[in-house]
Amino acid sequence: MLNQCVLTGNLGADPEVFYNPEGNPVTSFNIAFHSSKKKTGWIKVVCFHKLAETASTYLHKGARIAVVGTLDQQKWQGDDGQNRSSFQLIANNIEFIKTDGRGFKNGEATVEAINDEVPF
Repeated sequence: MLNQCVLTGNLGADPEVFYNPEGNPVTSFNIAFHSSKKKTGWIKVVCFHKLAETASTYLHKGARIAVVGTLDQQKWQGDDGQNRSSFQLIANNIEFIKTDGRGFKNGEATVEAINDEVPF
């Protein structure tokens, strides 16, 4: 079964980066996208390794990007005993569409695409 998702949207906040127990970077952020009913939806995007470093360096609140990755469902039981779930996109490619240039050297305006292998 094919699990590939492509979303285009804007970051709602600056990316957050942390390091897993092995010392590898993990970056997450939420992007806003428009649904078919002209409503705004949000999805969490998670990046690993080199892609995580790149996202934390170059992306910022409001940046417009296209993300290709796999959809992952998280399931847990809430404090109230109810089953809960959410979806996140595990990114393996980010296309920079519009940024304010933070982190770019020598006035470069764009970065074509950054690819990474999904760590599964």
